[in-house]
Amino acid sequence: MKDEPKIKTARMRSHRDSSDDDSSETDSLLGDCMCDDCLLEEKTPLMQWKKIRTLVHWSPFVQSYKRRYPWVQLAGHQGNFECAEDGDILKKHCPREQEALQALMNDVLRPYIPKYKGEAEKNGEKYIQMQDLLLDFENPCVMDCKLGTRTYIEEELKKAREKPKLRKDMYQKMIEIDPDEPTEEERAQEAIIKPRYMQWRENVSSSASLGFRIEGIKKADGTSSRNFKTTKDRQEIQEHFTSFADADRKTAEKYVSTLKAIRATLESSTFFALHEVIGSSLLFIHDKSGKTGIWIIDFGKTIPLPDSLTNDHRTPWVEGNHEDGYLFGVDNLINIWTSVCESLPSNDSSSSSSV
Repeated sequence: MKDEPKIKTARMRSHRDSSDDDSSETDSLLGDCMCDDCLLEEKTPLMQWKKIRTLVHWSPFVQSYKRRYPWVQLAGHQGNFECAEDGDILKKHCPREQEALQALMNDVLRPYIPKYKGEAEKNGEKYIQMQDLLLDFENPCVMDCKLGTRTYIEEELKKAREKPKLRKDMYQKMIEIDPDEPTEEERAQEAIIKPRYMQWRENVSSSASLGFRIEGIKKADGTSSRNFKTTKDRQEIQEHFTSFADADRKTAEKYVSTLKAIRATLESSTFFALHEVIGSSLLFIHDKSGKTGIWIIDFGKTIPLPDSLTNDHRTPWVEGNHEDGYLFGVDNLINIWTSVCESLPSNDSSSSSSV
């Protein structure tokens, strides 16, 4: 599509889910890796980050890079990203994500995936090298929407049953949002297990009901927010989308067009049919020049389905069917963005087509 920039990878996001992070509420923009060898250690934050962390607690670091462009990570662990040469970024190595990216480079979804450029090493750390999605934008607005009706893989439930681990940090996050949610037992323990938190997190947000949730928004003026934990009402989401698009109908129309193209490509993708895609996001980017783009990011929880199974990504999940609700979420994104278009005055004679 002519309005889309060349593929460049997101300077954003940790492959940890903002609702199920082991150490903070900042998991999302680049996924949640469940590999045994992907228990990522957090690095000491950069000095520049220390100066701004009180302003944007969910952006692990902001770094000047090419044209003094701010490298923004909407969610994720501090230290998961590093600069690379020639406009690329480095993301801490995750075998599952690497395998997914390698396979996706040969799939019909490739135009909507950050370009995989191999492994790299820096300061003794192993990384995945990818193109920077933000490089072709000038002072962009960026939004991360986590897709799917659940953000945990079935393996996590099995592990939690076999070796339940009580999490005091997740209990605290829960009561900060809803003090009445914990059971008597959880209240006595002042702790909950991770899957319990994640399932609650999905139901308190729009994940369970709409198949996606807003993880973070960064506007061109530098303002940013991750205060969407309990955002689930369609009208409220539409208002956030309208604000994100600066109430510009053309921008909203371009997003609808790209979302429809992504949906059609997902439906024809062999990779997508044969994988459970959990914790992945759609990254929305636009700038004042009218340039827009949407990319699929975060593959640390993307795993092949058991033999003989395929997913339609819309069927409601029950344990054992491995459905993730990904296309259910894309359908709802298209519907809500279409409503945004219809609510705004026309910029010109063009208008958004209905779903």
